[in-house]
Amino acid sequence: MSHPPIKRVAVIGAGPAGAIAIDALAQEKTFDIIRVFERREEAGGCWIGDKARPPTLTNFPSLANRTADPPLPIPPKLPAQTPKSDRPRFTESSVYPYLETNVDHLPMSFSQEPIPADKTDKSITLHGPETPFRHWTVMQRYIKSLIEHNNYEDLVSYNTTVELAEKVGTEWKLVLRKEGKEKDYWWTEYFDAVVVASGHYWVPYIPAIDGLDEFEKGRPGSVIHSKHFRGRGYFKNKRVVVVGASVSAADIAYDLAHSKTADLPVHTITIGHAANGYFGGGAFEHPRIQQHPSIKSVCPKTRTVHLADGKSIPNVDSIIFGTGYTWTMPFLPNMEIRNNRVPELYQHVVYQRDPTLLFVGAVGAGLTFKIFEWQAVLAARVLAGKANLPSVEVMKEWEEKRIKARGDGVKFTLVFPDFEEYFEDVRRLAGEPENGVGRRLPKFQREWFRAFMDGHELRKDMWRRLNKEAREEEEQREKGAVKAKL
Repeated sequence: MSHPPIKRVAVIGAGPAGAIAIDALAQEKTFDIIRVFERREEAGGCWIGDKARPPTLTNFPSLANRTADPPLPIPPKLPAQTPKSDRPRFTESSVYPYLETNVDHLPMSFSQEPIPADKTDKSITLHGPETPFRHWTVMQRYIKSLIEHNNYEDLVSYNTTVELAEKVGTEWKLVLRKEGKEKDYWWTEYFDAVVVASGHYWVPYIPAIDGLDEFEKGRPGSVIHSKHFRGRGYFKNKRVVVVGASVSAADIAYDLAHSKTADLPVHTITIGHAANGYFGGGAFEHPRIQQHPSIKSVCPKTRTVHLADGKSIPNVDSIIFGTGYTWTMPFLPNMEIRNNRVPELYQHVVYQRDPTLLFVGAVGAGLTFKIFEWQAVLAARVLAGKANLPSVEVMKEWEEKRIKARGDGVKFTLVFPDFEEYFEDVRRLAGEPENGVGRRLPKFQREWFRAFMDGHELRKDMWRRLNKEAREEEEQREKGAVKAKL
């Protein structure tokens, strides 16, 4: 596990995981070079608000078989200039104008940087004056502030994509592509270590459905993924089918139904699919939502969605997929992503075969910002030669035991409900700062977990309350309609 002293570190991504990784590395005060490569125009990751309308989806087979984000061809000689690439890279965020967090600000915030107490009137109306949720603009400013307030801006190269990271001898060779107005600029840089903090909510997963591609071709933009939802206004008076039983599908279907924006009822594909473990399925119980089983096929000519139970939904205008994402890392072509997770990561951070490759954010949802912080500090301490890492055999055993106990794939990456054990294990491995140098991790506080779960109950209570109000409103409307006929 020994390696030469680490002096040059590359960080891939300047979202929440990348931002806290920069700080953790800088506070170690041992690295000569810290370089951050962010493919968007600013920091924030999936909390950046896009100004342009999202692109239309193409190549549905690749979205279904999780091959939609292959590596770009690299020029044979570097540095080089090439025409701007027109291949989809799925860099768009999933932000829409009135999006707010669905997790309490306390478990979301880093331990030393509280999230500002800015609250929207909408959130106060829905959850009371002490609402724990924050507008997406608050979150983006929060992430950017971590970089700006600590003068880390000079470390970041924006509009720069890492197209290849490969180990050459004892060094990491990075092939970089910077987007210009008319051309792409390619070059290489060398580092002793790489921290991957690029996130995994970018490439949409859309299941294979007969007729879907032709349905979209007949009316471009009629099939979208939840990451391309930009507000209810685009769906006014449209017959909409929302596919998915988890968070994004619930929020979108509920928004379209409760606001009476879309043609009613809003149709959802939820029957037979497990609801989100944190939030449940209460959102789909709205009286203006009609739940259905899986889609069997789509008829492009008649715009009909055929269902597994033999029934159908005719004259469909839009199908919205809230079906999750495919985890891709085209810049690491030799690392195979198995079951939509990165294999051979000890504590979801350290690559067992080479501890100069580390990951921040390679986990499922739950206390994510704080988990990023703990992982970032562990990564920084590993590279500084201060972490208490076990042998490779112990690392492999940890992974094998976790797969046996929890399963592979998403279940493997989910830290819930063992937050305290995980946080304390990582804190122990990272160790305390030496002579006051380095970012200190506090002991896990169960209040974080409590606030995390209480926030979910707030949203469940909101759905129950608004569903009841909507049912009463529908009953009054029906009574009025009967009286009008008499």
